[in-house]
Amino acid sequence: MSKSQVRKGKRYEREIVNEAEAAGLQAERAYASNGRALGEAEDVDVIVEAPGGQRWRAQCKRRKSVASYLAPPEGADVTVIREDRGESLAVVP
Repeated sequence: MSKSQVRKGKRYEREIVNEAEAAGLQAERAYASNGRALGEAEDVDVIVEAPGGQRWRAQCKRRKSVASYLAPPEGADVTVIREDRGESLAVVP
């Protein structure tokens, strides 16, 4: 991975932490994008925690473009997708 891609990824992880904190949540970015620094799986980039103690472990991906079907259409709050015989995934803006 090139240095510019690494910087882009780190910026996005910091952006997610800042957005979570602005929403009143606690958030922490894993050092070197390695979740093991936070006691989590290696793929975890950010941990977000709500005041009630609920935690979300996030892997942050930023792409030039995302498939249009992933974005919730007008009038919907979430898109739920699933591959055959897989788990459902929710995409929330």
